[in-house]
Amino acid sequence: MIDDRALVFDLAAQQNTWSRYDIILERSLSQSRGMYMLHTLEQQGIPTLNRYAVAAVCNDKYLTTAALIRHQIPTPRTILAFTPEAALQALDEIGYPAILKPVVGSWGRLLARVNDRDAAEALLEHKETLGSYQHSIFYIQEYIPKPGRDIRAFVVGNRTICAIYRTSEHWVTNTARGATATNCPVTPELDALCRTAARAVGGGVLAVDVLESPHGLLVNEINATMEFRNSIAPTGVDIPGAVADYVLAVARGEVAL
Repeated sequence: MIDDRALVFDLAAQQNTWSRYDIILERSLSQSRGMYMLHTLEQQGIPTLNRYAVAAVCNDKYLTTAALIRHQIPTPRTILAFTPEAALQALDEIGYPAILKPVVGSWGRLLARVNDRDAAEALLEHKETLGSYQHSIFYIQEYIPKPGRDIRAFVVGNRTICAIYRTSEHWVTNTARGATATNCPVTPELDALCRTAARAVGGGVLAVDVLESPHGLLVNEINATMEFRNSIAPTGVDIPGAVADYVLAVARGEVAL
């Protein structure tokens, strides 16, 4: 176990320090720490899971959506804008209600369902005035009327090892926001979709968030540092054991990164 709070990276003299490791599994609670650690370790030739390139795509909602579209994977319609005025036009085009998200974030934080133009104008003004750099990029998605739940599927290597339904009365169905986790059968359709989505961002150990829409399954987001505490009991799957087995297989050269 390596505690990132105690790490000090001497960028010019790392090889001897880290060369004793065959592979490092990144599990930092801090997205920014995780990204810098992955990049620094890869610069020193240390294999990591996930790879820096995978984490960089998954940690940016725009890059994830772009990868999904490039690989023709169904995903909610998304519009990118750079000014409040352009964002208002985009919201009018996509229709209300619509979803406004920061391009970087997790745990369902700072998502907004925009129900009408008045709400949009107020929200965009607040984001422009009070938001961080990420909030100056307006990432707008169509609203998908979910059946009170979404799906989180866990992909390890080339296997969808299990999945859960995340059910809530609130439109945000993250377990971090109080959603209930129950087992979701991994059907052939769900398995194929999730494995294809995982390959689209570079593969590894990933959580794929899927929406059930009137037009079929849509991949919404992909998480590169997946949480599974609430998913082991309902699925009956030893998720951390599966991850550990995969990490060891990669370290032994039995599976290519």
